[in-house]
Amino acid sequence: MQIETTIINSGYDRITCLVHARPGVIPGNPPVGLVTASPSRISGDDVFYAIQEIRSEDGGKTWGKPQNTSLSRRNLPSGNDEGICDFWPKFHAASGKLLGTGHTVRYYKDNLSPLPRPRQTAYSVYDSVNKNWNPWRTLEFPKELADYFISEGAGSTQRYDMPDGTILLPTYFVSDPAKATSIATMHEQLISTVLQCAFDGETLTYIRHGNELYSPDKPGLCEPSITFSSGRFYITLRNDFNGYVATSDDGLHYTQPRRWTFDDGSNLGSYNTQQHWLAHQDELFLIYTRSGANNDHIPRNRAPLFMAQVDKERLCVIRDSECILMPERGAKLGNFGVAQFSDREYWVADAEWMQTKSPDYANCRKCEERGSDNAVFLTKVTF
Repeated sequence: MQIETTIINSGYDRITCLVHARPGVIPGNPPVGLVTASPSRISGDDVFYAIQEIRSEDGGKTWGKPQNTSLSRRNLPSGNDEGICDFWPKFHAASGKLLGTGHTVRYYKDNLSPLPRPRQTAYSVYDSVNKNWNPWRTLEFPKELADYFISEGAGSTQRYDMPDGTILLPTYFVSDPAKATSIATMHEQLISTVLQCAFDGETLTYIRHGNELYSPDKPGLCEPSITFSSGRFYITLRNDFNGYVATSDDGLHYTQPRRWTFDDGSNLGSYNTQQHWLAHQDELFLIYTRSGANNDHIPRNRAPLFMAQVDKERLCVIRDSECILMPERGAKLGNFGVAQFSDREYWVADAEWMQTKSPDYANCRKCEERGSDNAVFLTKVTF
């Protein structure tokens, strides 16, 4: 295995910085590479603007500058704005389309709307001719489920496309938003599940969903990601205090989640952040951030970005296989994505989020002092 990490963009204006960098690949000769990212206001809490795109026309050898896309906010009659965020592009082989999924977010006077606020799975299809994304749409549920999934979204989740073209889309939701009147109570209510959806190249359609996944310990589970390896599906889930893992035979119905550990039984140390997968042939790898890496100065220990092989029978991370994909330079990472470029090559993208620890979280110069400058990293993992 070879690992090559480069910076495909850097620099920012100290007002916003690019976050949620995730790669997508459109097959061709050569393949087209895309990395989508959201500008985020440094002085705000998840205040995102129109998604931008960094493009490569030569299979990832060279990259252009970030460009605005059509994935921007919309004005609502209520006076709120609604945008799409936590976006993840992935090529859908059955339709030949690059499909991006995420969820909606609402703002009032350029700040997050008060809780409880509605949330929906949002998606967009890439127009390869015009080199832009089609206007984003939202996933519709059957009438009997619409009130149950009233605060649901597939933000920052890694989907799996089945051979028949249907999509297994992990998502998380709050079944009773009235109870989610604060961040703490909202996190306690979070439930994860996997949706099976049809996609015809234009419209994403709900078919059914699997069992509901709850944390053995409060609070709840969110930002689930799934993959398939050696005849079994795997799901990894975010929790405020631990990362969790479970398995499935059909991709919809999963076992009781258990905490991620190293193979020596010690806690992995990944908490209040997402983990994602890299599956190559019969080998399975987890990508994550964790504590215990001389990184207590980083919010939630979200840098560096690690990868390690998974013992699929014991459901644990093999400590001796751990390696660093992206360095810690004073800014947090962790809101990243993975794409398969070829049979042997995989891409991981992430961006330095220029916020430091509270209460001085918006003092981006503290990040700069350790070397960060909102770098957008692209790591190529080749087998």
